[in-house]
Amino acid sequence: MLSLSTSWLSSRHRDGREIALDARELGFEYIEVSHGTKITQLPGILDAVKAGEIKVSSLHNFCPAPVEVTIDAPDAFEFTAAKAWERQRAISLTKKTLEMATRFGTDLVVIHLGSVPMKSITEKLEAIVADGRLYSREFTELKLKLVTAREKASQVHLDRVRTALAELLPACEKHGVRLGIETRSHYEQIPNQREMAVLMQEYRDCPWIGSWHDFGHVQRQANLALLDHEIYLSEIAPHLFGCHVHDVQWPARDHRSPLSAGGVDFAKLLPIVPREVPLIWELSPSQKREQLLESLVAWKKAFPDRD
Repeated sequence: MLSLSTSWLSSRHRDGREIALDARELGFEYIEVSHGTKITQLPGILDAVKAGEIKVSSLHNFCPAPVEVTIDAPDAFEFTAAKAWERQRAISLTKKTLEMATRFGTDLVVIHLGSVPMKSITEKLEAIVADGRLYSREFTELKLKLVTAREKASQVHLDRVRTALAELLPACEKHGVRLGIETRSHYEQIPNQREMAVLMQEYRDCPWIGSWHDFGHVQRQANLALLDHEIYLSEIAPHLFGCHVHDVQWPARDHRSPLSAGGVDFAKLLPIVPREVPLIWELSPSQKREQLLESLVAWKKAFPDRD
């Protein structure tokens, strides 16, 4: 199943029904209702779903967006936050998203878990790599600092994640909606590769918790030699609920149209993904319509069994 995230569509239309009709015109039978979708657009999308004009593959937390946040901010509240009220706000907003998923007729919600509160070393590493100094002494020392700091902070933040998931599981079961834990672009974010493996092992017998592979995010970390993309995907493939598909312009400009930037080796990686797993194109609004259409033609030619 191919689906198009409203991350590309929502800024192009005022009305939700226009979002749905545009996706169908582009050739997509499904859309993912993303966190950036305005609350005023949701009724129109619901109308389109009821009319059979579009299907919804998934929702991206938070949906609806929190009323107190005026910009697109999926990480405004985190399960890993130091303040208990913020963690609770993240949980309550996620419960609303689970309920909303049932209205859209989908059983999939994509979630961000949170992050470790520290200055972004990932962005510094990306700047060094962009300058052509991968594996330089400065790069190596910063990378070691990043990995060491993250490992020290891992346990307390994973425990907060476990507490949040424990509170969410009854709502998942009530609504029949699964939570896909998304792979992230910054090493300061949670989970990293080791943490994802730990969580998937812990929830291996739980039908409501799984992984969500973001090709662009993982490739950004691979470009910093923080992981091997193929190995990471192979590890979580048995637990996959879905994927976000987009390309990366070296080393860190992601959410490009698939097969347009040459940064992600889809020919090698896509066969690892089980065929029943939905593939959601999550593109930056900056991508032109012509780019999307060209990528779609190239995709169907390269992967005729994945459309």
